[in-house]
Amino acid sequence: MRDIRQQVHEGGGMFFVRKSDKILAKLEYTLKSEYLMIIDHTEVDESFKGEGVGHALVEKAIGFARSNRMKVIPYCPFAKAIIDKTVEFQDVILK
Repeated sequence: MRDIRQQVHEGGGMFFVRKSDKILAKLEYTLKSEYLMIIDHTEVDESFKGEGVGHALVEKAIGFARSNRMKVIPYCPFAKAIIDKTVEFQDVILK
């Protein structure tokens, strides 16, 4: 799998894959509180099509939320579809 990195800033951040100086895949999130992450947007370059990079970004975000005892609201339709299909991710979803 590609090297997924995290960039954090006040109020949120992103998980991303960079090639040279260009970000080719990213998942952006907002931290609404110490215990609530909103997945806002996921974008993956066509060159990664079929490699599971989008799924890996969502998995990283879920892992981050778990390790920080957060609940997740997936506003991004792509992330929501992945989470809805993956039973292992259901524990972090805010119901």
